[in-house]
Amino acid sequence: MSRDKVWLEVALNGAAGQSLQPGIPISEDAIVEEALACVEAGASIVHLHAYDHAGQPTEDPAVYARIIRSIRQHCNAIVYPTLGLLGSVEERYGPIRALAAEGLLEWGVVDPGSVNITHEFQIAGRQDGLLYPNPDAHIRAGLELAQEHNWRPAYAIYEPGFARLGAAMAATFQTLKTPIYRLMFSDHLLFGMAPTLYGLEFYAKHLAAVAPGAPWMISGLDADIQNILLPALEMGAHVRVGLEDSPFGAEATNLQLVSDAVAKIKMAGHELATADEIRAAN
Repeated sequence: MSRDKVWLEVALNGAAGQSLQPGIPISEDAIVEEALACVEAGASIVHLHAYDHAGQPTEDPAVYARIIRSIRQHCNAIVYPTLGLLGSVEERYGPIRALAAEGLLEWGVVDPGSVNITHEFQIAGRQDGLLYPNPDAHIRAGLELAQEHNWRPAYAIYEPGFARLGAAMAATFQTLKTPIYRLMFSDHLLFGMAPTLYGLEFYAKHLAAVAPGAPWMISGLDADIQNILLPALEMGAHVRVGLEDSPFGAEATNLQLVSDAVAKIKMAGHELATADEIRAAN
């Protein structure tokens, strides 16, 4: 059993919108308020998506900057934004570059692979899901920015090959911070693995082979990870919870999800890592 302290992240909202996840915060004030409550409850890492005044997702760096600064004024958490789903390298990483230039990035999204994100209801209705493209050039650009501005890449591992490609690319950068490998489970979106003990054990062995010693975390999208949380802790995993990851239509709040995770982590005999302890990790 790992004796390392557990990194707890909260993913406040995501890009699905309130039609699929009614409880997510979308206004700047609501995002800041929920972030601070979750940090007070025990989360040391906050991930967020920004929305405009019309309630639509936006990658405007000015919006992100206001939110991140507001959270940082009141707590010491690591706060990081999403990455645009589509577009050119500049369209996707331009906002990230702008935030890094202002000293507002400690972590950032670099997803090492492309994937079809398709829900079961779309299969039943013969509808197309979302193609999430991450060409090699985009991955390299993200890692170059991470090395240049000294922030940690956060890899979302939708498929096993993402870990292989991400590890191989990271190894080509001399001073890059070690990426965190965040396992993406789902109950109803048809990528990767469902949140089962089988899927968890497979990924734990896979990561030990392709990215030995790297930090890794359980999470998901439209996923209930509660049944694998305790065994994941025993395997040395870190944890992400929040409405971005939860089953669509979740009734729990971000604060409730964080509080429940904190209780389970402590019940299992683990301590929570502080933001400064996470910053100091390799």
